[in-house]
Amino acid sequence: MSLKDQLHVMVVDDMSTSRGLIVQALEWMGIRNIAIEEDGRAAFRTLSARPVHLVISDYNMPGADGLALLEGLRRNKATQKIGFILVTGKADRAVLQRGQSLGMNNYITKPFEPQAMKGCIESVVGPL
Repeated sequence: MSLKDQLHVMVVDDMSTSRGLIVQALEWMGIRNIAIEEDGRAAFRTLSARPVHLVISDYNMPGADGLALLEGLRRNKATQKIGFILVTGKADRAVLQRGQSLGMNNYITKPFEPQAMKGCIESVVGPL
């Protein structure tokens, strides 16, 4: 069984269009085990009960943004090792530095091509 068949990914984004584009890219790669949440707080609750291998989270969300989610995941023993990719509209240096200090594994800017997303994911989990 290949990595892409075993990999469990959660997509977290408050915008349905953005979620759809990320899911579409994952499906293009052959990744089928995809969970979806619309905000950081809901994602944290779900991940605390059922961790995944990789979270792909938007940065700018109401309530708990992507970095607040990352911080919560890294503080929780059950979720601290989950791979984390931040999706952002612009590569703001302060945001990326904070993400790195919290243990972000990688980031990608919107808009992205599926091939770029694949490279971003492979840098975290290995070849798909």
